[in-house]
Amino acid sequence: MSYRYDDNTGYGDPEKNPAEAGMGNLSYQKRPAYVDDDGAVPGESFEYGNGFIASMHRMAGKMKIEQRGIERVPEDERTDRGFKAYLNVSTMWLAANMVVSSFAIGVLGKSIFYLGFADSILVILFFNLLGILSVCYFSTFGPKFGLRQMVLSRFWFGWHGVKLIAIFNVLACIGWSSVNAIVGAQLINAVNNDVPGYAGIIIISVCTFIVTLFGYKVVHAYEFWSWIPTFIVFMIILGVFAHSGAFVNIPWETGTAELGSVLSFGSVVYGFATGWTSYAADYTVYQPSTQSRRLVFFWTWLGLIIPLLFTEMLGAAVMTATSINGGDNIYQAGYHASGTGGLLAAVLLPPLGRFGQFCLVILALSIIANNCPNIYSVALTMQVLGRWTQRVPRFVWTGVGTCVYIAIAIPGYGHFEAVLENFMNFIGYWLAIYEGISLTDHFVFKRGFSGYNPADYDKPSKLPPGIAAVLAFCCGIAGMVLGMSQVWFVGPIALKAGEAPYGGDVGFELGFLFATVSYLVFRTIELRIFHR
Repeated sequence: MSYRYDDNTGYGDPEKNPAEAGMGNLSYQKRPAYVDDDGAVPGESFEYGNGFIASMHRMAGKMKIEQRGIERVPEDERTDRGFKAYLNVSTMWLAANMVVSSFAIGVLGKSIFYLGFADSILVILFFNLLGILSVCYFSTFGPKFGLRQMVLSRFWFGWHGVKLIAIFNVLACIGWSSVNAIVGAQLINAVNNDVPGYAGIIIISVCTFIVTLFGYKVVHAYEFWSWIPTFIVFMIILGVFAHSGAFVNIPWETGTAELGSVLSFGSVVYGFATGWTSYAADYTVYQPSTQSRRLVFFWTWLGLIIPLLFTEMLGAAVMTATSINGGDNIYQAGYHASGTGGLLAAVLLPPLGRFGQFCLVILALSIIANNCPNIYSVALTMQVLGRWTQRVPRFVWTGVGTCVYIAIAIPGYGHFEAVLENFMNFIGYWLAIYEGISLTDHFVFKRGFSGYNPADYDKPSKLPPGIAAVLAFCCGIAGMVLGMSQVWFVGPIALKAGEAPYGGDVGFELGFLFATVSYLVFRTIELRIFHR
C-alpha cells in the first residue's frame, strides 16, 4: 500500500481534495492511494494532511484516542483476536445490562401493568429470548465485513435511505442515555437528598464521556471488569431481600385484561432487549474475518441473556413488596419518593446503613457501563448522515452527544417512569421494523453473507436505491400504529388484544410483519427496475 501526497493539488488529502477521498459533492469514483481495493482505510491515514482536522487526529493519536470512525477496518488492524475477543464481546453486553436500568424494567411489570410475579417472570423470559436474537446475529457481521452497524445498513437501505435509520438511531442513543442517567441520578438522590438530580446526571455523563472518548479498546476494557462490583451488589440485594421476608407472591389474573397487560409489558421488555441491535456490529469490527460466527453469536447471547434475566426478575420480585399492607410500607414509600432508587434504598438502607449507601452509589455508577455503547455508537451514527459529518472526528461527536443528552435528562428527571415506558415502546417499534427489512434482505435477496461486496460500502452507485426499504419502513409504521397501545393513542388492533380502554400492545409484532411482507414486494420490483 502506498501513499502519495502533493502539496499543490492535495492529492490523497481529504481536506484539500475531498472528492478524492470520497467526500464533498462528488461521488466515489476513485479513492486515495492509501485506501485498499476493498475499501479498508489504514489507521495512520487519519493523520495525513496539514489541515485542522488532521491536526486534531494527530493530537488524538498522541493521547491514544481511537481516530477511526465508520471507515472499514483493514484485516491487519483487527487486533481483537482469539478467545479474549469472545470474552470482550460477551462482557461488553454483560456489563451494559448488569445495571440498575435493567432492574427498573422488571419493576414496571407491577407498577405500570399490574401483573403478578409469575406472569411477570414468564414475560421477562420469553420476550428477552426473542429480543436479543437480532443483536446476536448482527454482531457476527462485524468480523465478517469490518464495518459498523449503520454502515452495514447501507446494503439494505441504500446510501440515502440509511440516513432515515441513522436519525432514528441517534434518537435511540440519546434517549437511552438520558433515561439511564435519570435512573442513576435517582439512586444518588436516594443516598443523599442534598445532591440534586442534575448533579447526579452530570457526574454519570462526564464519567461516560471519558471512557467513550478513547474509543473501542477502552470501552471494551472498562466493560470487561465493570460488571463485577455491580453483580456483587445485586447479589447483596437478593440476599437482603430474601432474608427480609418481604416478598409477596402476587397471583396472576386471567382474561382479556391479563392478555393486554402481558402483551404491553412484553413490548417494553422486548424494546429494552432488542435496543442494542442498531449498535451490534460496532463492537466486533476489530475481530478478524476468520472469527467463528457461531461463537460470536453464542458469546453475545450469553452476555445478554444472563444479566437481563437476572436483573429484571430481581426487579419484579422486589417490587412485589410494595403491596404489603395495601401499599402502606417502606418499599412503596421509597418508590413513590425516588422511583427505582427509592425502592432499592428501602431494601438496602434499613439493614445495612452506610454500607447500603455505598452499594447504591455502586449501582448509580453502573449506569456508565450502560451508557458507553450509546455514546460510542451515536458518534458513529452521526458520521453516516453526510459526508461532512464523516469528516468531523468520532471523538468530537462523542462530546456533542454527551452535551445533548445532559440537556434532555435534566428537565426529564421528574418524569422518569412515564418517559421510560413510552421510550422503551418507541425503541421496540422502530427496531422491529428495521429488523424485518434487514433480515428479509439478508436471507431472501442476498441469500446470506455471500451476497455482499463489502468494498461497495462507500459507493452510492453500487448500493441499493433504498426506495423499497423506505416504503417498507413506512408500511411497518402503519402496522405499528394499528397495534400500538399508549396512553395517548390505542390502535384498533391493539384494542382487540386486551381490555378497553388500553387493550394490548402488539405494535412491534405488526410493525415487523408489515415491513417484512411489503419489503418482499417492493424489493422485487426495485431489483427489476434498477438491477442493484
